[in-house]
Amino acid sequence: MDDLYREEIVDRYKNPRFQGKLDPNDYSYHDDNPVCGDHIRIDLRVDDNEMVTEAMYTGEGCSISQASADMLMEKVTGMAIADVRKLAKQDILDLLGIDLGPVRLKCALLSLKVLKGGVYGLDEVETLDELAAS
Repeated sequence: MDDLYREEIVDRYKNPRFQGKLDPNDYSYHDDNPVCGDHIRIDLRVDDNEMVTEAMYTGEGCSISQASADMLMEKVTGMAIADVRKLAKQDILDLLGIDLGPVRLKCALLSLKVLKGGVYGLDEVETLDELAAS
């Protein structure tokens, strides 16, 4: 079963579906993982009901960080911002479907950290260490 998930990760890395910038956007945030150098920017557009109508990311990094960002953008499209704010580490792990060690976990969680930075604002963002420990 892990092989199927690994294939999906490689495919999302090589053929992202949600890569690009949204300008204008309603929410935007960028950050990096200082341990490995991965970086991601996420842009969201929402409608008058605070539903995500479009979600895109840009960035560079390992297959795990970029695939998780692409999968996360697909997941949040159509969600209410209130529900986006509730997303947690387990949601990312469920999307990826494979076991990750501590270093790779932080790569996977970078997109969640960036997403939360956009929808909450800088003061509410957990660090990668805090996300990984949750």
